[in-house]
Amino acid sequence: MAEPGAPGAALTAAVRDHLGAQLRETYARLIEERPAHLVALIERLTTLLDGQDAASESRFGKDLIEVLPALRAFALSLAVSPARADDLVQETLLKAWANRNRFQPGTNFTAWLFTILRNQFYSEIRKHRREVEDVDGAAASALVSLPDQVEHIALQNVWATMAKLPAAQREALILVGAQGLTYEAAAAVIGCQTGTVKSRVSRARAWLTEALGLDRIEQPSL
Repeated sequence: MAEPGAPGAALTAAVRDHLGAQLRETYARLIEERPAHLVALIERLTTLLDGQDAASESRFGKDLIEVLPALRAFALSLAVSPARADDLVQETLLKAWANRNRFQPGTNFTAWLFTILRNQFYSEIRKHRREVEDVDGAAASALVSLPDQVEHIALQNVWATMAKLPAAQREALILVGAQGLTYEAAAAVIGCQTGTVKSRVSRARAWLTEALGLDRIEQPSL
């Protein structure tokens, strides 16, 4: 088997769709609930409204609660523990609220929050001079454990295998394959060219397909 992130052959539509479904299902298991203390934080912020734009700001708070599961899932993909992920989300919520007037209605709200969260994460990395790369996936695999029930074993395998990807490719794959962002939106979050995101996602998909044994899936007959 090739090393994680190594170039691979082009995938058939059937294989790509199957892998995408597994990624989304696995990721959904990570975000089945909204942490009560984070919801309470948003609600406390909205109770302080007293300006002329109180109605729109209340809507902003509701939108934050709506996107909270996706935001926490993205934090889990970057942080080294669920506790740290929650701290990262909390800081993101506070920064988003403080800068709510900067959000442009009609643009991608989720991508805007992801950008704030990602910038906060790497700002902390630089501040503490920690190593960003996760070569062997050890830190990523410890992010969170899925339930041990039989029906979840396959999903646990997907998560553990994905954790072995290089950090940059894992991040791109999560944004596009699990969160459903477009390549352009993911590129805006990461701060790179669209082509770079496409390359990272393609390499990650190819390696995961082989590692999970999905390359044996055949294209349906017409």
